[in-house]
Amino acid sequence: MATPPQASPGEPNTDKKSPMTPAPPTISPGAPRFTPPNLQQDQIASPSIKNPIMLSPENGVKTGSPVPHLSTPPGPPVFTSPVRPAAVPFRTSPATPQPVAFSSGSSLPTSSPPHFPNGSAELQQQPPSATEESMPAGESPCVLFSAHKLLKHKKLANVPSLGFGVLVSPGRETSTGPQVIHRDPHRCHNCGAYSNLYSNILIGSGQWQCVICQNLNGSEGEYIASSKEELRNFPELSSPLVDFIQTGNKRPSFVPVTDSRTSAPVVLVIDECLDDAHLQHLQSSLHAFVDSVPPTTRIGIILYGSTVSVYDFTEESIASADVISGGTSPTQETLKGLIYGTGIYLSPMHASKQVAHLIFSSLRPYKLNVPEVSRDRCLGTAVEVAMAIIQGPSVDMSRGVVKRPGGNSRIIVCAGGPNTYGPGFVPHSYTHPNYPHREKTAIKWMEQLGREAHQHNIVVDILCAGTCPVRVPVLQPLANASGGVLVLHDDFGEAFGVNLQRASARAAGSHGLLEIRCSDDILVTQVVGPGEEANIDTHETFKNDMAVSIQMLSVEETQCFSISMQNKHDIKSDFVFFQFAIQYSNVYQADIARVITIRLPTVDSVSAYLQSVQDEVAAVIIAKRTLLQAKSYSDAIDMQTTIDERVKDIASKFGSQVPKSKLYRFPKEISLLPELLFHLRRGPLLGSIVGHEDERSVLRNLFLNASFDLSLRMIAPRCLMHREGGTFEELPAYDLAMQSDTAVVLDHGTDVFIWLGAELAADEGRSAAALAACRTLAEELSELRFPAPRILAFKEGSSQARYFVSRLIPAHKDPPYEQEARFPQLRTLTIEQRTKLKSSFIHFDDPSFCEWIRGLKAVPPEPI
Repeated sequence: MATPPQASPGEPNTDKKSPMTPAPPTISPGAPRFTPPNLQQDQIASPSIKNPIMLSPENGVKTGSPVPHLSTPPGPPVFTSPVRPAAVPFRTSPATPQPVAFSSGSSLPTSSPPHFPNGSAELQQQPPSATEESMPAGESPCVLFSAHKLLKHKKLANVPSLGFGVLVSPGRETSTGPQVIHRDPHRCHNCGAYSNLYSNILIGSGQWQCVICQNLNGSEGEYIASSKEELRNFPELSSPLVDFIQTGNKRPSFVPVTDSRTSAPVVLVIDECLDDAHLQHLQSSLHAFVDSVPPTTRIGIILYGSTVSVYDFTEESIASADVISGGTSPTQETLKGLIYGTGIYLSPMHASKQVAHLIFSSLRPYKLNVPEVSRDRCLGTAVEVAMAIIQGPSVDMSRGVVKRPGGNSRIIVCAGGPNTYGPGFVPHSYTHPNYPHREKTAIKWMEQLGREAHQHNIVVDILCAGTCPVRVPVLQPLANASGGVLVLHDDFGEAFGVNLQRASARAAGSHGLLEIRCSDDILVTQVVGPGEEANIDTHETFKNDMAVSIQMLSVEETQCFSISMQNKHDIKSDFVFFQFAIQYSNVYQADIARVITIRLPTVDSVSAYLQSVQDEVAAVIIAKRTLLQAKSYSDAIDMQTTIDERVKDIASKFGSQVPKSKLYRFPKEISLLPELLFHLRRGPLLGSIVGHEDERSVLRNLFLNASFDLSLRMIAPRCLMHREGGTFEELPAYDLAMQSDTAVVLDHGTDVFIWLGAELAADEGRSAAALAACRTLAEELSELRFPAPRILAFKEGSSQARYFVSRLIPAHKDPPYEQEARFPQLRTLTIEQRTKLKSSFIHFDDPSFCEWIRGLKAVPPEPI
């Protein structure tokens, strides 16, 4: 659903059957988005990261290790020994780089001098904390800016091809953990901003000045101090990231307890219309799932076909279920009879593990001679029943008080085909004369069901597998509107099983609200991510609150919001301030207010600004804005052209013209950005690598909500070459890495590929060791990732190798001097090896990076 831009920022009949022998993130559907204040100037925009960054005292230029893409290869990184068994861990989220950074000292913008009523009091600047002095400006574990400085001049700052923005990960855990405060925060009475380390304090009266609106506020005497050093005792005045925590809950009839009765339940909704081969894989994944679930987690099991079977855990020796018709939505009477009956449909794993295994072992393959796509599947009805089971737990009544679970409950749908029966159904065949109308109706119904789930703090994840089309456009709105994900798998095997476990283990907060406040010089123009514009009656508002407020569909580590911004006018002050406040209830039923305050310096120098641009962050923000518009294959082709125009415009606006030529030299300060965008335009998100539009749609939706780390990997793959001794050398993702005597791991976010050269594969001993090492590395790279990627291994020249080759930049077409400059590892090869490598390539028309950028009338940037 799309939220139009605003003129100004807003406030924001049951039958018992037993025994059971198996019975048979502006926001649009599929692209969560929130579009705040109106600014039509560009639909293209944003900026960039250089890897680990360190800010020099003078200019904030990052000096850390060079990015591996185009630099001389560093010493090979050493990974965990591949000899150990490659156990697949089941954790919850990608690990993002940890560049926490803030500029030191504190001052008010020079354009707005403080005004003191008594004329004599003095505002005390906060002394720089150790955190500030040791970190670069413009970064927090949860916040990544596209640049660490802002241009003062509006015209240049707002060049749409580069732009400015920030990535915010509200639920991301930090390595050191935030400062925790067990009291109410002090907030500005005028705009609602929070007191922070940049606030100036009247130590005599305890008054503090808001950095957003410059209003002077009282602190009820709390900030009265004899010296400014005393103020360091307040975490919010010494740390840029703090969590205010309240354990009392305002919801009626709510008892905050943490035993198993209130742990958020997981309900499995399983397709029973599967053929034998698929069912065997699914049963293996389900048994592994049961063994991995913590003992206190409550689970429910529902099967759906033409009916809905709700399994009862009171029977310990047989699989027993209550059966409901799937042709229509269940009536209130039906649900009451189910919920307030004698059956137990949600049970802690420690009490129901044996029964769960029994239920999964009892499943049987589909028996009728009906094509997969034509089988009756009442997925919509099954999800409605699952929601009712979660909401009405009679077994959780104790002394007249209903105990509600902390965080979000979760429904995980295991689907092998489309919803073809009951509410929200689509006809079996696309050729049905009424298919377009039925599909439109089904999409609307599924979206509404997802909204209802969200209102009850239930997240719906849909894990699909097999070869039968599941009609992604119909199911995606259900997952999106509830705050869940839809993932496609080749089968119900390993990757599906890992994702089933990781989906259930994801900690999800509820009642999430993200508030964005900036200095008056800055305007928020677009927000992309898993949320929607918050209604004014859902949160506290203030007299002149100009915050952009976003209601989050869930609060998870794996999610991220991309926020684009512009200068409202030329900036006069030396600094601008940004404050991000995330309010939510966590899984332990505590109300959290996470406050992150960042101060960025402003500059007149374009070079100083470009030096502070973070290429990788900029590329991710640009990609999210671009993918938002790529709703079909033809749109994706158009967006490739948009990428081309963007690169040309950056070169002409920020680069220098080559003497006696019409060519522009791409600015060296952001030399990584065009290569990242080249990967984007030819990769699976915009290119033709992925064949089916459903797959592209799923990837697009995942990308728009994904964390920075996963987003970056989905744009540009990471290439690692295996070396003797179990080490790996990181190389640019060029086809020059396809050397016949080596093994290469290519991490592309949702896929990890292992390529074995023909010469290595011929040596059975070496290839087995290399494959084991690569497999272990692939699992280590993706152990915290959700969705878990599929891991594919193949040999050089095999048909599957095309997946690998198509993701590498075809640099073999470039002249040798250019190859060596951008892929220095070539210098270590003998003449014979270079000749053999050159002869192994097959000619095709795809341009190399250098050919592409020259075709845009620009000179390729020098490698770092």
